[in-house]
Amino acid sequence: MSVSIRPVEAADHAVWLPLWQGYQRFYMTEIPAEASTVTWQRFLDPNEPMGAALAWRDGQAIGLVHWVIHRSTWTVGDYCYLQDLFVAKGQRSGGVGRQLIQFVIEQARAAGCARVNWLTHESNSQAMLLYDRIGERSGFVQYRKLL
Repeated sequence: MSVSIRPVEAADHAVWLPLWQGYQRFYMTEIPAEASTVTWQRFLDPNEPMGAALAWRDGQAIGLVHWVIHRSTWTVGDYCYLQDLFVAKGQRSGGVGRQLIQFVIEQARAAGCARVNWLTHESNSQAMLLYDRIGERSGFVQYRKLL
């Protein structure tokens, strides 16, 4: 079964939102509705360095990917941070995640980025099987301080 991937459009909100909420449930978190609303608006604003795309099969959205392009002190070209990747339950292990990552890589390449990077939770071993085939583990450990 064929999958097509394209950037989100304003009319896609109703199909994007359930996938976005599924992503949050997968990671056992709840992002405030206000943040999700602003995020959606940023995806549609051509002046924002954020992007989003949906994977479609048989007229149904089955996956999403979000990315942010940002400056780096290490390279002249920007970096592309693949921030969120989600494939609906029942649609996983069929290559959709790989296609979504490849879509972001192509977007980053077209934007002149020097690299694409992403994170996953250490417990997401199934996704890491794919990520280990596509990218390299950097060896860095993420730390954060909520403000």
